[in-house]
Amino acid sequence: MKGDLHIRLAGADVALHPTGGACLIEHQTLLVADAHFGKAVSFRRQGVPVPQGTTTETLTQLTRLVADSSARRVVFLGDFLHSARSHAAATLAALSRWRADHAALQLTLVRGNHDDRAGDPPVALGMEVMDEPLPLGPFALCHHPQPVDGAYVLAGHWHPCITLGGRANDRVRLPCFWFGDEVQHPVGVLPAFGSFTGMHPVALRDNDKVYGVAGGEVRYVPSSSRRY
Repeated sequence: MKGDLHIRLAGADVALHPTGGACLIEHQTLLVADAHFGKAVSFRRQGVPVPQGTTTETLTQLTRLVADSSARRVVFLGDFLHSARSHAAATLAALSRWRADHAALQLTLVRGNHDDRAGDPPVALGMEVMDEPLPLGPFALCHHPQPVDGAYVLAGHWHPCITLGGRANDRVRLPCFWFGDEVQHPVGVLPAFGSFTGMHPVALRDNDKVYGVAGGEVRYVPSSSRRY
């Protein structure tokens, strides 16, 4: 895929894409965490002035991710829709148009905490919907980053970011892929995919590996570059 970074994880080849998605190459499966479609309209319906066009931006990124890969399946790691208010006509129409343009793709949603409140996506989107975990090869695909016996967990929920730079006024926060040690902490967390989502600094352990996303690239962040 264009601009991606290939790593070995739990004995499998994984491509980390600068959109924030990941590809399980052997399974031709893309992973997308925390799209939060309809978050902006949810805020606007509560009277909060927020930007428009965020669903289109997120779908454009998703189109890029799919186009840059040979994947046959997309698994959403929870929080597909932000809330019950996300079932707005314009949001669902945009999702339906995208689905029609990618009719051959298999779509799966592993429910997250926001999906519990928002409800499942419309049946017309043709998505398989299930509770966590979803086993796939050596991995357990989840929304919540929690251990699953006998598997390396890939999850979302935390919207991880890393802080880089020196002095406080020169620091920058970047979304990141965060992977725990395969033996002691076999859990990895993908960055939030949605264009209108927050970020949460991660508390890194000594053997954790972090890959920052910036400028259309994914790069390994050595421990010497990290700030807390």
